Amino acid sequence: MRPVRVVVTGGAGFIGSHVVDALVARGDEVVVVDSLVTGKRENVPAEARLEVRDIREPLEDVFDELRPEAVLHLAAQADVRVSVEQPVYDGEVNVLGTLRVLEASRPHGAQVVFSSTGGAIYGECDDGPAIEGAALTPLSPYGTAKLAGEEYLRTYNRLYGTTHVSLRFGNVYGPRQDPHGEAGVVAIFLGALARGEQASIFGDGLQTRDYVYVGDVARATTSALGQEGGVFNVGTGRETSVVDLYELCRRIAGSEQQAAHAPARLGELQRSVLDTELAASELGFRAMVELEDGLQATWEWLSGDPVLSGERGPGDGADGS
Repeated sequence: MRPVRVVVTGGAGFIGSHVVDALVARGDEVVVVDSLVTGKRENVPAEARLEVRDIREPLEDVFDELRPEAVLHLAAQADVRVSVEQPVYDGEVNVLGTLRVLEASRPHGAQVVFSSTGGAIYGECDDGPAIEGAALTPLSPYGTAKLAGEEYLRTYNRLYGTTHVSLRFGNVYGPRQDPHGEAGVVAIFLGALARGEQASIFGDGLQTRDYVYVGDVARATTSALGQEGGVFNVGTGRETSVVDLYELCRRIAGSEQQAAHAPARLGELQRSVLDTELAASELGFRAMVELEDGLQATWEWLSGDPVLSGERGPGDGADGS
């Protein structure tokens, strides 16, 4: 494969930095666009160039200089709770920001691959793993904003003949996910165990999620390059309950610490799992990392970082969804 000029928005963040690593390993020319609000400069490898920019602002000057052939758009406001508390901010980042990326990409004919969400868009998966054509019933402004982003990509494909792709991620976990920030439950559980703190499970803990390793997500994202448009689920097709997840985390950490149960949170999904057959047939993607192996890799990374596994100040609790 010849090297491709690629812009990765959010490339200093959790998922984005793994995507950058995958592109660099392929020999692509990579530029990261990241505000560093949640991303970290040290996540960007030396082989990639970093442009510190906010996607809510016009990006044409940067893109005109770079002339990208592809844009992997992973910059986002990714916290569901923040979207409920600050829906305008969420919309500015996830809707306006996506529109800014599309407009900056358009003069260069660059394909955009958009990081969307599975659980927050489909709602309850009562009938089994959700297929891409399932009803879309988002329960949070975050899910609605991501759906709006997908619709903008589809509109641009119809209007301009572009081949933009949307990827609906499951619950992504792995190294570089900050247990103190916009964390998923894996990072929160393992972070609490590393600090010897008690984690909380909301409700009975029987709610299920499709946990997919970040390395697999990076592979799916790069596999979408060159695809002729479309929407694809990126997950494992398997669901794990929160209580079972905590037991796995506890065993890997070698801890006897029991979790506390807290009241269920209003509007939380009880069942979320993705059908991945379309991604397998069209992108050649299937998740390869088993949950226990991915948790082990995450634990080894987390327990080796004194900042992430160290003590926090008073009043900082640990919780998980």
